[in-house]
Amino acid sequence: MVERDEITSQVQIWEEVVEIPTYGVGEPEQNPLFLERRVYQGSAGKVYPYPVIETILDECKPQPYRLVVLENAFVRIEIMPEIGGRVYRALDKTNNYDFVYYNRVIKPALVGLAGPWISGGIEFNWPQHHRPNTFGPVEYTLEEPADGSKTLWISEIDRMYGTKMTAGFTLHPGKAYLEIQVQLYNRTPEPQTFLWWANPAVVANDSTQSVFPPDVHAVFDHGRRDVSAFPLAKGTYYKVDYSAGVDISWYKNIPVPTSYMAYHSNYDFIGGYDHARHAGLLHIANHHVSPGKKQWTWGNGEFGRVWNRNLTDQDEAYIELMVGVYTDNQPDFSWLQPYEEKSFKHYFMPYKDIGMIKNASIDAAINLEVDSMKQSATLGVYATSAFPAASISLAGKQHAYIDEVASLSPTQTFRATVSLAAEELPSDLVVTVKDAGGQILATYSEAATEPEEVPEPARPLAPPEELPDNEALYLAGKHLEQYRHATFEPDPYYLEGLRRDPGDSRINVAYGTFLFRKGLFAASETHLRRAIATMTRHNPNPYDGEAYYQLGLALQPQARLDEAFAAYYKATWSAAWQDASYYALAQIACIQGRYTEALDLVERSLLRNLHNYQARHLKTILLRKLGRLDAALGFARETIQLDITDFGAYNECS
Repeated sequence: MVERDEITSQVQIWEEVVEIPTYGVGEPEQNPLFLERRVYQGSAGKVYPYPVIETILDECKPQPYRLVVLENAFVRIEIMPEIGGRVYRALDKTNNYDFVYYNRVIKPALVGLAGPWISGGIEFNWPQHHRPNTFGPVEYTLEEPADGSKTLWISEIDRMYGTKMTAGFTLHPGKAYLEIQVQLYNRTPEPQTFLWWANPAVVANDSTQSVFPPDVHAVFDHGRRDVSAFPLAKGTYYKVDYSAGVDISWYKNIPVPTSYMAYHSNYDFIGGYDHARHAGLLHIANHHVSPGKKQWTWGNGEFGRVWNRNLTDQDEAYIELMVGVYTDNQPDFSWLQPYEEKSFKHYFMPYKDIGMIKNASIDAAINLEVDSMKQSATLGVYATSAFPAASISLAGKQHAYIDEVASLSPTQTFRATVSLAAEELPSDLVVTVKDAGGQILATYSEAATEPEEVPEPARPLAPPEELPDNEALYLAGKHLEQYRHATFEPDPYYLEGLRRDPGDSRINVAYGTFLFRKGLFAASETHLRRAIATMTRHNPNPYDGEAYYQLGLALQPQARLDEAFAAYYKATWSAAWQDASYYALAQIACIQGRYTEALDLVERSLLRNLHNYQARHLKTILLRKLGRLDAALGFARETIQLDITDFGAYNECS
């Protein structure tokens, strides 16, 4: 156990056991519940092989929990490996403000995919929402790099689809933000779908306002089934009449349980602000990979107050300000190809005193408010670390209104109000914040935009026989697979396409892969061979090798290893399938005792995909079996540098 040191400007990390009032849960259901047709958060609610808990106990008792605490001069972060690895508390020490909702009691409700779920903190949802193991324990380890930062790493393998998540929570010296770096890895030979939604909660009251980027003009409901203008709703949304024009960025204006997700934004931030406390939360991430920006509330009405009592004993209401990576709606799944890793970073930070920001980076946040009646502008700037001689400018087409050098830090914000020239337009103004060395910390300029039309909501998928062509049938089937649809199956769409054209290569590959997932290997083989026959009608070397790769997968469990070996080798002719196919070839070579050949094959796989951890583990084993012990140990240590939670590499090092 890491003992707590005296807190200085440096980062400290330690573990401590605290007692938290807790409402217990019942025993897991002993018999497996498949729940194949349950609809949950817009997609399939099946949970097998996870056990389901269907009872919450009425009695509240103190219960010990082991927390991992990260702390520096500005923030204190408490994380609970025993409950999903969630951030339990995030405190801005400079103003004693909990910038995520701090629930002082563990009071589960049956909201989660497998039962119990708690409110507050920051929950991490993967590979779907809410995460199957949101109330369960995760593996974890602590890291203290030489740069003075400290990191808690958590890791979990999803039992339903076999993918792996590793996340590092890092606090840096002198930085008022929490960095979270995530690796999502598909450990399986088949493509898998996933989403990632981080779910921070913040206190909600009459002074709470969501901070969406200024280019968000429309928001969608789950599955894009409804749409509203934003921030001024002007129609009916969630059966509430907003036709008078109601600003739904304010919690107080939403009377019923409501979700909304940004239609589109070119900005990297989302947040929330408490105008009474003059403080709030910001999330920062690259919008090209993190487009998801969502608010959820139980509603500022009696129903919401009932649910607040269900989830806490003494704390206030809350809203959730969710952020999606590789997803912008719920459900909205992306693909992980066989043995693919996707990695990303995002940041959570407090901010204060400057109101509704217009742009932000991990270094600084900017608010610019133009009063057209007074022809004035008010500029506010907040920084996440100390910048003692920052350059702050506000310039228009007519004049330079602000050009100052000022100290910025988490305790020193900048605010100034200036009069604007009569002919100056808001879209003429440009804010630039630089450090003493001239590096840009953040910028903002208001785009001159025409009023945007509100997009149309999604339309229900038509029955297979009503779709016009095989292109539509193929895409419909893939959509249903990708989105884990609860009540529609993809096979009627594939079968209708094959009825119209039995040789359709794309549908035969898709349906053959679908049958393989169901364990129907011989039937899968039939369709994959039919696809290959179509693709090789005019030449023996098709553009894409997936059909050969999937054929190898279908042949291998039928104990036809030589045929599978040939199919995999043909798949390597396609660059897209080389890493997975060479790895499969190495596996067969191992089964047949050809270790030297297997080592060559697995190295070819790693040339295409260095982060194929299954292949890395196989290479380590092969080096050991071939007597190259130093090389095996060195390669295992390299793997740990790439994934600090790779259990196989640790086993080889032991």
